[in-house]
Amino acid sequence: MENSEIKQKKNHFGRFLRILGPGIVTGAADDDPSGIATYSQAGAQFGFMMPWTMLFTLPLMTAVQEACMRIGAVTGKGLAAVVREHYPKKILYPIVLLVVCANTLNIGSDIGAMVASARLIIPSIPFPVLAIVFALLIILLEVLIPYRTYIRILKWLAMALFAYFITAFLIAVPWVDALKSTLIPQIQFNKSFLYIIVGIFGTTISPYLFFWQTSNVVEDSIAKHKIPQSGGIPKLTKSYLKNLRIDNVVGMLFSNVTAWFIIIVGAVVLNHNGITNINSAADAARALEPLVHTFPNAGFLAKLIFAIGIIGIGLQSIPVLAGSSAYAVAETFSWREGLFHKFKQSRNFYFVIIVGTLVGLIFNFIGFDPIKALIFTAVFNGIAAVPLIYFITRLSSRNDVMGEHKSGYASKLGLWTAFIVMGVFAIALLISFL
Repeated sequence: MENSEIKQKKNHFGRFLRILGPGIVTGAADDDPSGIATYSQAGAQFGFMMPWTMLFTLPLMTAVQEACMRIGAVTGKGLAAVVREHYPKKILYPIVLLVVCANTLNIGSDIGAMVASARLIIPSIPFPVLAIVFALLIILLEVLIPYRTYIRILKWLAMALFAYFITAFLIAVPWVDALKSTLIPQIQFNKSFLYIIVGIFGTTISPYLFFWQTSNVVEDSIAKHKIPQSGGIPKLTKSYLKNLRIDNVVGMLFSNVTAWFIIIVGAVVLNHNGITNINSAADAARALEPLVHTFPNAGFLAKLIFAIGIIGIGLQSIPVLAGSSAYAVAETFSWREGLFHKFKQSRNFYFVIIVGTLVGLIFNFIGFDPIKALIFTAVFNGIAAVPLIYFITRLSSRNDVMGEHKSGYASKLGLWTAFIVMGVFAIALLISFL
């Protein structure tokens, strides 16, 4: 009896793992090097003033990504393709251009962060050499590895983020204060506070995730033979949509809980010890020193763990960023697209991935500060996301697009709240610079 129960539990857990796909990859990719830098800076600069943002962004992020997921599942098309069908080119082109610019900037800052982190361990290797090696490695991984293998790799790279979970339980976190600051928002209307708030929204509810999740659901449907490679509208079942929603919720929960722990660790380890500005990868790595403080060479080990985490998450998030741009551009011009195609079948699609990664690489040779670039990228994403959420809200609510699967009251509430709140903070930030 006990053996059968254990076997049954293993089967349930196995089914649960198989459900996880586009959502968990999207959620993990959301905590990219730009996200880690922004959350760490939030904790270092403002201490326990910022944890509430994660409780606030979770339902908003879940609503936006669920709508993107549903658009992909119902139409069998990516977000740019759906926009192309229902809006004029004068709207489509600026949207795609905005996403590509944001993604390319993000790619550049993430590559810079990976290199800066790697040089904590191997400082003898020049920055340009490491940057080129990482860029080429990422291109080869995304272009050459088959989709189903590739998606499994992306799932496991997310495990690098657990270093922050473990660290939080090794340090003296005042949990009552941490929970209180999570439940009770603290807001200041000054430039530095608004800058980080918009950055947190931008790195959590990011434009590239909208396009990636919509198209990745289509990829997943093709991989599972729900629709042919030539495209089409999948036959939707309640169980399929339920599994997609479970995947989405788990992915977004993982993303926001991880971000919450990064803020908490930054507040306790950095802010409480007088480090209020993260100016280098070494500063950010100090947040993980409590994880290895009992070991010899704790400082080096903290840098090593931090570097492994940043590089691992970078290897996951940069292909998502480049893939998001490729989906958007390919769908705009009706090119054959999809990671399930080999390079020779979708040359234009993969060409966008390659060019986007290489242009991002070039940013690192024109004097960008890697850490400041990460946070600026998050802020840029926070502003760019606002018009995109508007169109996602409209598309997911249209009967001629979604039919019986159009957004209900709860979905609309989450989407419009995300649009209004992010819009208000973005406008407030821009006004603060006047």
